[in-house]
Amino acid sequence: MSIVKVKDLYKIYGHGPAATQALRGVDIDVVPGEFVAIMGRSGSGKSTLLHILGLLDTPTSGEVLIDNKDVFKMTERERARFRLETLGYVFQEYSLLGEMTILENVYLPALCLDRDNNYRKRAEAMLDTVGLSERLKHYPNEVSGGEQQRAAIARSLINRPAILFADEPTASLDITSARNVLELFGKLNRELGQTIVMVTHEPEDEKYVDRVIQLKDGLVSKESQPSVATT
Repeated sequence: MSIVKVKDLYKIYGHGPAATQALRGVDIDVVPGEFVAIMGRSGSGKSTLLHILGLLDTPTSGEVLIDNKDVFKMTERERARFRLETLGYVFQEYSLLGEMTILENVYLPALCLDRDNNYRKRAEAMLDTVGLSERLKHYPNEVSGGEQQRAAIARSLINRPAILFADEPTASLDITSARNVLELFGKLNRELGQTIVMVTHEPEDEKYVDRVIQLKDGLVSKESQPSVATT
């Protein structure tokens, strides 16, 4: 059973002769526990697709089922709750709050959800998982870019999301930090069974994922399984 199912998805920006079709009838499926990369040149529609999947944008037409729920038939309030409970996000910019410690940044989404009182312990466990147990009391400007991104990953996982979406998560990092982040994604996928959908334009990132979905001019041009995978 698919955890993400997209049917005939269109996204059009603007109106009339100036309208731009960012997506032109996209169909994709993602199964639980998969690590999928969405790739393509600039302007191919990959970030638009991810933003729609992450409920950060709305489609012009088409259907998006996430965890067997038709998300664009929900009210805005229902979608906001669904995002918080079911989806995690990692962006190119770390988006950590500078006035809060790393630990506080990580448990903030759990406070917003207000599901239980164990948010601090869960945040500490997540930071240990991403290798930041020694950085709990540090502020974002006191750690490296790679460490900030790992903190952002821990934050994205604090509410135990069914799906982790990552939009160019290594674009702002040096080669070593980028490799560390991708290896961490692989570890989360293998050891925790975390479903991950990642947008990237780096061909070398293919070796970390189970499947690559290539977009071209707003359409799926091909899907492939990399011949080399990390172990």
